Amino acid sequence: MVSTNIAAVSARIRELVADETPRATALRRALHTHPEICFEEVQTSARIRDELASAGISRVDGLAGGTGTLAFLPGASAHAIALRADIDGLPIVEENAYDWKSQTEGRMHACGHDGHTAILVGAARVLARLAQDGMELPNAVRFLFQPAEEGGAGGKRMVEDGALDARREGPAVRRIYGLHNFPGVALGTLQTRRGALFASSDRYEITVHGRAAHAAWPHHGRDPILAASAIVMSLQSVIAREIDPLEAGVISTTTFHSGTATNQISASARLQGTARALTEATRTHIESRISEIARDVARAHRCEADTRYVRGYPVTRNDDASVAEFERIAREMLTTQRLEHMDFPVMGGEDFAFYAERVPACFYILGVEDGQWNSAHLHQPTFDFNDAAIPYGIEAMVALALADRA
Repeated sequence: MVSTNIAAVSARIRELVADETPRATALRRALHTHPEICFEEVQTSARIRDELASAGISRVDGLAGGTGTLAFLPGASAHAIALRADIDGLPIVEENAYDWKSQTEGRMHACGHDGHTAILVGAARVLARLAQDGMELPNAVRFLFQPAEEGGAGGKRMVEDGALDARREGPAVRRIYGLHNFPGVALGTLQTRRGALFASSDRYEITVHGRAAHAAWPHHGRDPILAASAIVMSLQSVIAREIDPLEAGVISTTTFHSGTATNQISASARLQGTARALTEATRTHIESRISEIARDVARAHRCEADTRYVRGYPVTRNDDASVAEFERIAREMLTTQRLEHMDFPVMGGEDFAFYAERVPACFYILGVEDGQWNSAHLHQPTFDFNDAAIPYGIEAMVALALADRA
């Protein structure tokens, strides 16, 4: 433990968190004003590195294609605790009117990664100041500022570049923590659960090949739109009739493109969509059935279908012992925050899963809802991160870095 006097240490942490919060809030708003997407986070990374440098925190730059940063603080332990934040925005046009709204056309922080980044920078600065106070940190700490969570699998590339192992500065990681803000959960509340927390996230593309014809003489052609429509409907039977009702799965066809003229039956149609699951068995079943149904339904309509199924993020699965440690630390050190059990997983995807495949991990939810903050939900054009959540997030990350004793 960091000290025999938990109350005194906790009080000092809260003092430093309060001191760093205005700076972290300013950083959050600056990042929101200038969002960058998947592997393009050049200015975002530069700002993060400036904040780390001003606190005297060492780092390794250029990970995960160039925009990933690994920062490090030494500690007494032979292994490190890792804390992760995603730094990328989304290709969404912002509809807010705040002073800090996006100034980059077609880009915005619609998922709160600007808040996650500000929280982790704040936590790094608080821990550095504790070390400057003369405290030997009980654990070495790695801070992972990861690009391209939104579809680019930046977490996978961070792992491949050694963010968790001894190839990089300091000892290898023995456990990793990460958070995500969540509208609808009360401000400052912490939620997590053992096992599956977020679903696997895959995508598929089905191309249906028919025969073009004049729309007035459909019998001269083979209609790929009719076949593709039947495929869309048939795919829903997989979840409704082939998956155990106590399991969870999603098949959502989200795009449908065919033709260029109103008086022609086109030669092909293209479908795209996403598939989600909470177990590998369900994921594998969905993958095989999408291809089978597309092929057979297309043939029933005298067409042919090619399916491309791309596996994306695995299930984000929390380690039981890591969740237990998270809960212990929250109860002992985060006495101003509410700890709640998360009853059900979320069918969204998270590339934190790639870290959890390699080392014991706990991903958790940080509530941002306070009754005054008025925002849409994640990935909507009127979303904005609630800055009132920043001190809660910083304090939680600092406590996890200091008090983990696995």
